[in-house]
Amino acid sequence: MDNQQEENVEVYNMPRIGDQAPDFTAVTTTGTITFSDYAKDKWVVLFSHPADFTPVCTTEMSGFALRKAEFEALNTELMGLSIDSIHAHLAWVNNVRKNTGVYLDFPIIADIDMKVSKLYGMLQPNESDTAAVRAVFFIDPAKKVRLVMYYPLNVGRNMDEILRALEALQVSDEHKVAMPLDWRKGDKVIVPPPKTLEQMDARLADDSCEKIDFYLAKKSL
Repeated sequence: MDNQQEENVEVYNMPRIGDQAPDFTAVTTTGTITFSDYAKDKWVVLFSHPADFTPVCTTEMSGFALRKAEFEALNTELMGLSIDSIHAHLAWVNNVRKNTGVYLDFPIIADIDMKVSKLYGMLQPNESDTAAVRAVFFIDPAKKVRLVMYYPLNVGRNMDEILRALEALQVSDEHKVAMPLDWRKGDKVIVPPPKTLEQMDARLADDSCEKIDFYLAKKSL
């Protein structure tokens, strides 16, 4: 394998769902952070943006900041990243606060050496060699990757969907259920399907849940 191929493997490498989130130590706008020591017993939403002082990124980072309390209510910390210096980050945070009144007061990683971007597969060479795409990693308190979202440089994320997915993961963990299409808090959840004939017969005789068939049943929590 030549050097270019080795570099591409490194850039494209990314944690998969169920993997342990790669550890790192990085300079951020709130100080130096070692990820394995960060947000003990909490979820983390780690997200990248292409660059400071850019329009779509400004709307997205402001969106995270404006809804930070909703993430905190879900026992979740926010952490941003872009391939910019700490000085650019601080200037941008101050600029956004001055112009919009929105304060980006969560850690933003200054990934000028692209170390964290490469660890998390945030660089997509066919999109850009020097800017991270809009990646979102949902990481649970055990520091396992639970969900990954990727957006291109020119399409902003959907904050409602990020919060919906986070809450769905947490409710699913707590109650050992699955979530149907478009699930939101208060909607019925899917009961795990039976795995034996005995369980199937029990499900068919069970009137405590809404049954479309034995393999698809819903209940309220």
